[in-house]
Amino acid sequence: MKTQVGIIGAGPAGLILSRLLDLNGISSVVIENQSRSYIESRIRAGVLEHCTMDLLNIIGIGERMMQQGMHHHGVELRFEGNGHRIDFTELTDQQIMVYGQQEIIKDLISAHLSESRPLLFEVSDVIPKELESKSPVIHFIYNGEAQVLECDIIAGCDGYHGISRPSIPNDILKIHEHSFPFGWLGILAEAAPSSDELIYASHDRGFALHSMRSSQLVRNYIQCAPEENINNWSDDRIWSELQSRMELSAGFSLNEGKIIEKSVTPMRGFIVEPMQYGNLYLAGDSAHIVPPTGAKGLNLAVKDVRILSDALNEKYVNGNSSKLKAYTTNCLNHVWRAQYFSAWMTRLLHTYEDQDSYQRQLQLAQLRYITESRYAATSLAENYVGKY
Repeated sequence: MKTQVGIIGAGPAGLILSRLLDLNGISSVVIENQSRSYIESRIRAGVLEHCTMDLLNIIGIGERMMQQGMHHHGVELRFEGNGHRIDFTELTDQQIMVYGQQEIIKDLISAHLSESRPLLFEVSDVIPKELESKSPVIHFIYNGEAQVLECDIIAGCDGYHGISRPSIPNDILKIHEHSFPFGWLGILAEAAPSSDELIYASHDRGFALHSMRSSQLVRNYIQCAPEENINNWSDDRIWSELQSRMELSAGFSLNEGKIIEKSVTPMRGFIVEPMQYGNLYLAGDSAHIVPPTGAKGLNLAVKDVRILSDALNEKYVNGNSSKLKAYTTNCLNHVWRAQYFSAWMTRLLHTYEDQDSYQRQLQLAQLRYITESRYAATSLAENYVGKY
C-alpha cells in the first residue's frame, strides 16, 4: 500500500487534513483504531470558532452544520447573582457555532467514503517507522493481516493517547505541562437548553457551565476535585449543585432531565515541541491539550491541519519545503495564544481550595471590569471567536 501522506487517526484533525489534501490533488490514506460507529457516536466538544465554521463550508461539508447547528452570537458571564452578556457579533462582527464534534465526524466520513478515498477502521498494532528517512512507513494490522503503508509524510492525528508522539525519541521532545487543582464533573442530559447561549458561572461554591449539543440535549459541568469519585454524585445531587451555582437574584431554574452520561475530567494544559520529527508531523491532541474552559481543543486541531496542508501543498505543487520546516514554529504561535486564553479563563472563573477572600474579590473585580469595559469585553470576545 502506498500514498503520499499517511494519516494516523480519523478524528477531526485527520479527516479534515485528508480532505484538504484531496482538494489539492494530494493522496492520503487514513487509518483509525476505533470502529466507525464508535467515533461517530462519541460525544465530544461542540463549540466552533468562526474560522472553523468557515473552513467546513469551504471544504464542502458544512451544509448540515448550517442547517442544524446552533448559531451563537455571545456568551453569558454569571456572578454575584447577575448575568452579563458578552455580545461577540457586536464586538467582533463574528459568531460561534455549537455543532457536536460527532456530527462533524459523520459529515466528514460520509463525504470521504462517497468519494472512495481510503479510510480504514479498526486497525491495530500501529507502528510508524523510518521517520527520518525520505520514505517513512506505517506498520499495522487490518482484517487480521499485517500491512505496510509506504508514504512520504506521516501525519500523527491520533490524540494524546496515540502512538504518534511516543514515536519521537524522548530526548528530542520538550514538554510544557500544568495540572490545575480541580476537574470538571460533566453530564450529558436529555433536556432543552435553559438559555439561548452558553453560561459561564463563577460562584463561591465553584465554577459551573451550561452548554448544549442540540435543542433537546444539554452538556453541563461542575467544578470538582480532580480525583472526584463519580459514584458519590447522584443525579439529584448534580442537579441541586448546578441549580445553586447557576442561581440569579432575579430567579432562574435550569431545565432538568434524564442524565445519560457523566464523567470527571482533570483540567490541564499540555504542549510538546517540536511538533515534528523527520517526516512525522503531529496535529491536534497528539501535540497539545488545553483546559476546556475556552473551548479551543477542536479549533486548535483545525488550525494545525490548515497549516500542515498548506505546507504540504507548497511541497508537492511548488517543490518548496520551507513551510514544512517551519511547521512547529507556525503552529505554536496559535497554540500558545489559545493556551493563554484557556488558562486565563480557567483562573478567572474557578475557585481554589486555599483561596482567601482577597483573592476571590480580585476575581470578582476582574469579572466586573470585563462586563463594564468595552475594551475588556472585546478582548475576551476576540479570543473566544478566534479572531487572532
